[in-house]
Amino acid sequence: MKLPLLVVTAIFLSGSLFAADPSPADTIIVTATRTEIPLRDATVPVTVITREDIELSLASDLSELLRYEAGIDIGRNGGAGQATSLFLRGTESNHTLVMIDGVRMNPGTIGGAAIQNIAPELIERVEIVKGARSALFGTDAIGGVINIITRRSQRRYFEGGVGAGSFDSRSGQLSGGNRSDDGEFGVSLDWQDTAGYAPRTDSDIERGFDNLSANVYGARRLGSSELSLRHWRAEGNVEYLDFFLAPVDQDYKNTVTAIGLDTNISGSGSSKLVFSFMQDEVEQQQSPDYVESERYSLDWQYSHAFEYHTVTAGVYAVAEDASSLSFGSGFDEDTDVRAVFVQDQVAIGRHKAFAAVRLTDHDAFGDHTTWNAEYAVELNDAWTLRAGLGHAFRAPDATDRFGFGGNPNLEPETADEMQIGVVYAPGRRHRIDFELYSNDIDDLIEFDLQTFTLRNIDKAEIRGAQLGYEYRSEDFSLRADFVKQSADNASTDSRLLRRAEESATLAYTQNIGEHRFGLTVLASGDREDFGGVKLAGYVLANVTGQLQLGEQWQLNARIENLFDTDYQTAENYRMQERSGFVELKFRWR
Repeated sequence: MKLPLLVVTAIFLSGSLFAADPSPADTIIVTATRTEIPLRDATVPVTVITREDIELSLASDLSELLRYEAGIDIGRNGGAGQATSLFLRGTESNHTLVMIDGVRMNPGTIGGAAIQNIAPELIERVEIVKGARSALFGTDAIGGVINIITRRSQRRYFEGGVGAGSFDSRSGQLSGGNRSDDGEFGVSLDWQDTAGYAPRTDSDIERGFDNLSANVYGARRLGSSELSLRHWRAEGNVEYLDFFLAPVDQDYKNTVTAIGLDTNISGSGSSKLVFSFMQDEVEQQQSPDYVESERYSLDWQYSHAFEYHTVTAGVYAVAEDASSLSFGSGFDEDTDVRAVFVQDQVAIGRHKAFAAVRLTDHDAFGDHTTWNAEYAVELNDAWTLRAGLGHAFRAPDATDRFGFGGNPNLEPETADEMQIGVVYAPGRRHRIDFELYSNDIDDLIEFDLQTFTLRNIDKAEIRGAQLGYEYRSEDFSLRADFVKQSADNASTDSRLLRRAEESATLAYTQNIGEHRFGLTVLASGDREDFGGVKLAGYVLANVTGQLQLGEQWQLNARIENLFDTDYQTAENYRMQERSGFVELKFRWR
């Protein structure tokens, strides 16, 4: 399909009509280097979805937030709660590490994180790091990292809301907290229920979804230390159709709990210790089948700031149990992982550099060394050039080794990535980014139709370019991106499935007094699916609005799929038609 580039270009030019406003480059991020740095100092591409973005979007889950981000393809088997895959910069759906407050969420059973179960109401911001990050976070981070930062209070507040919409959808939210010099505490709750629609094109049976999510956090300052506790949980039921189009359903539960101790040591050193627990569980209601993954992790790092650089070193230990039962056969496997890492951030004048190396000891696959090396230079006050190299890996999960078609002799997938980019930021209102990237993945795990098992038989070659423009003022913001990429199986000279070769995204926000209006547009090229099926390209648009009703009340609304586009991201699975949702919210601060 032809993308509306002339329209996007015209909107680029319109940015000069508006006055300047503080830059989002001042935002503090943690995921790019495992330490707090300003977004402008990152030597790798990072996108931040803010709390304001989340509230205006009125998205019902994380995948709805991410699908309008450049370089991300979403594959979904129907509507709310249905199985959802995420492809970042052309890599596989299990090549992106998803974390909640820095804790790994990807299960040890089926690879990809259940992003369809993550309620945006519990999220403060999302940091998306594009590029290999195994040196910092270990396995799975071949395509990049998505870190979900849950809500925390900056002061005493309380808010609540109720919503309703198409497909007999209903929702309710409560959130509150307080912060003082001695500590903080807060709770967020979100409930969603929908009758859904018919997810399959060859059936008229409707399938629903319900989700109850909670996030609880607390912190206490003890001298130069802070002791914190965070607990995020989502549970509910999702209805779907099995292979034979029979209506079935399953219960799910996702949990992440973390206890942290942050300590300032002298004026230059800091220690961060996190003990965490993750659980991912799915239970079928029409059979005894299930999958369950439990992981205990210990993550410690120490950072020391010198005059021109900051050195961080740490250790990481994991004890994981993954079990499954499917059609009468299953597995129960324990996995232990140990790792040490060290990294250095250098800033001298206009020059910045980042280097990291990690040695991982995986009890099933032995030792693996991963690394990153990046450099950025400010050529002048407007132009910045940056480049990076990275080596990453993904260890096969328990299902890859012992599930249906599994192969216990699989080797880890490895990746060598390279990217180079230039940023033009003349002042604080305009910003243009241009990036080139490549990723070569060896020992790609695919299903071998001759042996009916998974094997390391393929190699992926990914080449891409992204051009982006951003403008911000006090009353107006615009962000537009265009991505052109090829993601191919080099062994068969065929396209990797469910990834578009072209996409364009547009996000427009307008403040009208105390009210806000938003428009998001996604134009996606065609993609291929299993069996050589080609899925047509499409254009989607969402319109959102916030109407302020006095100081404490707010009415929010969203029109999903404004053009009523008929499209698929997975063969034979319908996506949402034109629909509407409203929410009434009360806020006290």
